[in-house]
Amino acid sequence: MRFRIPDWAIYFLIVFLFYINAAKSTPELEGSVPPPDLGPMMPAESPRDTTVLVEMDAPASGIGTAFAVDSSGTWLTARHVIDGCDQVGLNLGGGKLLKTSAQISTNTDIGILKTKWTREPLPSDLNSRRQIGERGYFFGFPQGRPGEAVASLLGRHRLMVRGRYRTEEAILAWTEVGRTRGLRGSLGGMSGGPVLDSDGEVIGIVAAESPRRGRIYSVAPRSLGDVLPQRITDGADPITDISYGLRADRMRRERRIAQVICVVN
Repeated sequence: MRFRIPDWAIYFLIVFLFYINAAKSTPELEGSVPPPDLGPMMPAESPRDTTVLVEMDAPASGIGTAFAVDSSGTWLTARHVIDGCDQVGLNLGGGKLLKTSAQISTNTDIGILKTKWTREPLPSDLNSRRQIGERGYFFGFPQGRPGEAVASLLGRHRLMVRGRYRTEEAILAWTEVGRTRGLRGSLGGMSGGPVLDSDGEVIGIVAAESPRRGRIYSVAPRSLGDVLPQRITDGADPITDISYGLRADRMRRERRIAQVICVVN
């Protein structure tokens, strides 16, 4: 006796297998990630903003993250990643290190790298008002390895740097709500990496963290406006809590985000 599978059963089997395969390709998140709880628009700067104090030690060799911001070979990173370095380069993988010239901001945690090697720049949005509770996506090389995190906007703080140099600036404070599975401990090495909003546009640079409190701090969009006066919107695609891991992998693969190497003799 020959048994024939109904067409409707074949259809549902195909749909089921499609979703199983899609789930396998989705990056797993460490911990639960609840839906965004959006609040009011972020208020203007205030003398009552919470202060974050960072003591800057003597220069030492280290690593960080940078990302392409124009089609002329300009990259942005955090000032503290490259300040005091005798040599700065971008790690392109495969043992290739691209030397760069470096400049630093005197009043913000922004570093500028210049190369003759160009990549497609990341789009940015420095003018839109930010909303408390909105998502931020943090890409880079924490602990020297590819990794990313997602956080919820807490509000505006004030960063005070003391030690080998002194700066004071408005920053954005975020509460971490998830990260790719297997990434434990400090996000050190992600400093200088881009912070993207849900539209897939750069709104900051990773500046500092407080692991004990689960906080991440980023350079404010207004500060970035001094080095990114033009709003770049080409190539922006929305990001979600499900897709951000894949998006980060793609940007690293395309070398639009790269690891920074600082060498102090």
